[in-house]
Amino acid sequence: MTFGARLYRTKQARGPLCVGIDPHASLLREWGLDDNVAGLEQFARIAVEALAPEASLIKPQSAFFERFGSRGIAVLEQVCDDARAAGAMVLLDVKRGDIGSTSQAYADAYFGATSTLAVDAITVSPYLGFGSIQPMIDTALANNAGLFVLAMTSNPEGPQFQMARTGSGRTVAGTVLDSLAAANAGCVPLGSLGAVVGATLADTGEDFAFNGPILAPGVGAQGGTPADVRRIFGSAASNVLPSSSRDILRAGPDVAALREAARRVNGEFAEALG
Repeated sequence: MTFGARLYRTKQARGPLCVGIDPHASLLREWGLDDNVAGLEQFARIAVEALAPEASLIKPQSAFFERFGSRGIAVLEQVCDDARAAGAMVLLDVKRGDIGSTSQAYADAYFGATSTLAVDAITVSPYLGFGSIQPMIDTALANNAGLFVLAMTSNPEGPQFQMARTGSGRTVAGTVLDSLAAANAGCVPLGSLGAVVGATLADTGEDFAFNGPILAPGVGAQGGTPADVRRIFGSAASNVLPSSSRDILRAGPDVAALREAARRVNGEFAEALG
């Protein structure tokens, strides 16, 4: 079953929520944990136990594990394994983007059958040209995995590149969405190539009906609401996966409180998005 089909089925059963697992130093301290590998391991164990049975997608932010070196990567591998065992799909937030053989090596790392870091999907950057991510597209699809391609991020620096106009007058972000629409054409019930579009954007004027999933970071602590998601994505809102990290994780380290926070956010968006 393709990634798009698996995600559609999981979202129907569990709701649209994607929960980020971002063990940055300040959050470890908020949980009363040391900022070391032992603290990381405890944080990860609690987060996965509480959240993986609730969310459709678990999204570990790789950088917060990588900062501890090989031992941190070992914890990340365990997070991915345990989250999938609990029924969640794993989207690894790595934002990779390169060309040629390097792009292929990233694809092999995250989608290869023998890789210890193989996941359901990763985030990628197309801003070396959409064609630069073709090895990752090909390898993902060959392994029934998916990609979430940065299109319109909510960071203040993003519009400098993403909203720049091409020679045809189209925004650069718009050309990314057009490329995704072409790649997902004819896929049923949903394409496996998604976009990352911030949930706190002003009106964009873009068409998000590209037959793929939309990861919408920025809900909760960054201010994005169900009403914002409906406004930004319009008829494509049913394909949105609202992504929350801090707003939910701050309910920890109590497992029951974390679960309740995830259920609350999931319920709000499920009701609003249909």
